[in-house]
Amino acid sequence: MRQPRIVIAGTQSGAGKTTVTLGLMAALRRRKLQVQGFKVGPDYIDPSYHSVVTGRVSRNLDTWMMTPSIVQEVFERGSRGSDISVIEGVMGMYDGKDPLSNLGSTAEMSCLLKAPVLLVLNVSSMARSAAAMVLGFQKLDPDVPLAGVIVNQVGSVGHFELVKTAIEQMCGIPVVGYLGRHTVLQIPERHLGLIPALERGEMSGLFDALADAIEATVDVDSILKMAQEAEELPSAPPVLFAGKKREPLVTIAIAKDSAFNFYYPENLELLEWYGARLVEFSPLRGEKVPENADGVYIGGGFPEEFAAELSRQEEVRQSLQRALQNGLPVFAECGGYMYLTGSIKDRQGAVYDMTGAIPASVEMQPKLAALGYREVTALQDTLLLSAGEHARGHEFHYSTIKLDINEQWPFAYESSGMRGKKTEGYAKGNLLAAYTHLHFASNPRMVERFITACRRYRKLG
Repeated sequence: MRQPRIVIAGTQSGAGKTTVTLGLMAALRRRKLQVQGFKVGPDYIDPSYHSVVTGRVSRNLDTWMMTPSIVQEVFERGSRGSDISVIEGVMGMYDGKDPLSNLGSTAEMSCLLKAPVLLVLNVSSMARSAAAMVLGFQKLDPDVPLAGVIVNQVGSVGHFELVKTAIEQMCGIPVVGYLGRHTVLQIPERHLGLIPALERGEMSGLFDALADAIEATVDVDSILKMAQEAEELPSAPPVLFAGKKREPLVTIAIAKDSAFNFYYPENLELLEWYGARLVEFSPLRGEKVPENADGVYIGGGFPEEFAAELSRQEEVRQSLQRALQNGLPVFAECGGYMYLTGSIKDRQGAVYDMTGAIPASVEMQPKLAALGYREVTALQDTLLLSAGEHARGHEFHYSTIKLDINEQWPFAYESSGMRGKKTEGYAKGNLLAAYTHLHFASNPRMVERFITACRRYRKLG
């Protein structure tokens, strides 16, 4: 596979890799190139920016939630029809799941995809020391294809020449440009509450400014050449999307609007591959569960940002309650889980009624309540997993669930993470809901089980 590709890595979080990534994507689009975005790790905010800038759905590449062969397959499928793939790294280049290896890091991904790396380095209040930092990144793992450097937070052209000379002399790789201390380049704090603004095009001015800045002080032609000279990548035999796509057997309704908008693209594509016809509906806009639905998937989002509006859509909430009572299979994760509880209490103390399908209430917290990778083990037979089966995903939320019943809670999973194990979620009959965002690539049997449950419902209906 001869796909031009480049990885944008940072020396640490906050080095400026997202700014460089978005600016480069916008500059390449100005050249009428088809740009495919990718994000290393489970994050779903940065890919939403990529998708708006490039006009193509950005995808996650994650060596913990996916096997290496599946990562290659996702990359190859996603890159089809594009002129260049731009892969944004995660945290610092060597930061991942293990402090003693490259597992889960941008460095590991660049080696797996044989993709040249452009390192973004914040050189504020720094001169020759910049060379020492780059040299350290080179020496830590010489197998990482470090191809060039962009320096950020440069004070002047003279400052840029100082660090450029030092890095190129000591490290033997080109410094292809810089970004100064431009206030216009400040990207707003990234959270799902900004996605409606992205969808409405309110941030197009920012993306134009990013492209202007990149074109003014960065050698885009050199970066393009690096990407085009990437080593040929062996074609990935299909693992996830093997065999022949099945004809539609069932209809699954996907909640999709500003309140519910986080879905890994492969999750939806796998449902289609295994025989689901997907139809979207918007709880926020008052759209009830479609009458022809054989199942419902309510993904993540920040429903607390729209709690008042969701609460007012009483007919939508009632349609979900009726559907569940009638046996319709429903899978909800994170924001969807919150929506199915009795109420959400926001940070100001206001309480808003939600669906009431799960006997619990949600309270927003001032700080992150959970963040990190999760491996789940089903505690019982559920909509997606048989008892004892495993799947992998990610948890990220500012809320906590308060159980409203004294009887034994029907927990869905035992969830393992950096801080140990815990029980979480809710699994009862045809309903499965939990905070963990599962990636179906970690266990594709989840897709088949979901579709089988939908077929069973359709037959009974």
